[in-house]
Amino acid sequence: MERFEVKRGIIKTMGGNAGLAKLATEHFNDVVVDSDGVFNASFAILTSVTANYTEEGKLLVDVDQMKGDELSEFLSKDGGRELAMQSRSRWSSFLDQATGYNAKQRGDKAKEQAKKFSKARSAIKMAHKSIEMSSSISQDTIDKAHEMIAELEKMIEEGNAPSEGKVKKLNDLL
Repeated sequence: MERFEVKRGIIKTMGGNAGLAKLATEHFNDVVVDSDGVFNASFAILTSVTANYTEEGKLLVDVDQMKGDELSEFLSKDGGRELAMQSRSRWSSFLDQATGYNAKQRGDKAKEQAKKFSKARSAIKMAHKSIEMSSSISQDTIDKAHEMIAELEKMIEEGNAPSEGKVKKLNDLL
């Protein structure tokens, strides 16, 4: 599963998950939409593409692609290589339109998100270390820090990048 940042306003102009499924019909074959608006489709080497917009305004995508012998067999068929290149092109074009960002921008956004996760994990480690080593921190401060750590860990577990403000508050507390 991958999460992609979506440019502000894209989900609304697309018409939400219904618009996303309509976009999928332009890029993939055998598009099937469930009652929640999540679509499943395929095309050439992309054996399964499942996607939807989340409540947080992200594009959640799960892609299965041919591998190993199956891929080798597909590529050796007449027109196999062209279909494989076309499936990559369609995939990229779909992501461009569904997110509002091109490939470079999506990569930059992913790096930005990874940085936020890293900073949050680092702040949690530092907070635990500070609590462990300091004898002058009050119990109220320790309890508050544990609450903040739990909140940050929950966000990380759910795949939502904690804001810099929340991380800074934890750092400033200790």
